[in-house]
Amino acid sequence: MVAKQAAIRTFGLTKAYGDILALFNLDLEVSRGEVFGFLGPNGSGKTTTIRLLLDFIRPTSGRAEILGLDTRKHAFDLRRRVGNLPGDFMIYPQLTVDAFFKLCSGGRPGGMERARTLAERFGLDPGRKVGTLSSGNRQKAGLVQSLMHDPELVILDEPTSGLDPLVKEEFYGLVDEEKGRGKTIFLSSHVLPEIERICDRVGIVREGRLIAVEKVDSLKRHKRRRMAVTFAMPVPGAALNWGADGAVEVLASGNDHLELSIPEGSVDGVVKILAGLPVADLVFPEATLEEAFMSLYEGPAPQDPGPQVESRGDAS
Repeated sequence: MVAKQAAIRTFGLTKAYGDILALFNLDLEVSRGEVFGFLGPNGSGKTTTIRLLLDFIRPTSGRAEILGLDTRKHAFDLRRRVGNLPGDFMIYPQLTVDAFFKLCSGGRPGGMERARTLAERFGLDPGRKVGTLSSGNRQKAGLVQSLMHDPELVILDEPTSGLDPLVKEEFYGLVDEEKGRGKTIFLSSHVLPEIERICDRVGIVREGRLIAVEKVDSLKRHKRRRMAVTFAMPVPGAALNWGADGAVEVLASGNDHLELSIPEGSVDGVVKILAGLPVADLVFPEATLEEAFMSLYEGPAPQDPGPQVESRGDAS
């Protein structure tokens, strides 16, 4: 059986600007048909990665493939198969929205039909001049142009920036539909509930280095568990001995209630302490991606790789 071709693959992808490493040794594989979230705070390397994938900038070393094609050798061919919404999306202000879509369509009638359908879905008036649009409506136009040619892979940088909640929900539904059609979505975001809502897997970058790639549900298990306890009667603090290592953190407490943050390996010990107390209710609130994300960002920064990476390509 032939293995299913990856939508995105990178091999030691590195980008340096002088002595500054914007991205270091990125090895990443995104499967076809999945929604992959690329997480990290501003300046972590997300946008640099996207620009390298789209051949807008050249790597210092390493390489990338999209849909089985080398991104540098086949950049022109890939333009037709990949949709892109950049984080700094700009449109000619003097054009109407419809004229902008015609410019993007390359004369393909099917593209205009899909563009107008998507514009209507997002509540975007095609007769408006781009220069009169709000930031949210400009973002809608950007989303439409990234999807109007029905691409196999869509790469989106902060796709819901400026959108109101109702339009965000419409976008999430559209992502689900595109995934159902076998399309691949790669989206960069720092909006964690958004990633949790629509993504199958996530990659987390920190200071230009990939520190985790996991399924969303698996990533949640990295977090410290929360435990909310209600007592049937007041419990003195002396009865609650969590040990001296500080692993169990008390988030809130009162005479008859307690909220704890517990490392995954410490749950059994906490339950044994509570077994001797008048517990009326015990709840483990659902893990959130935000807590898992923050736990991976705690601690020391990744180590410096040492001397400057030797250039093997055209740096830009």
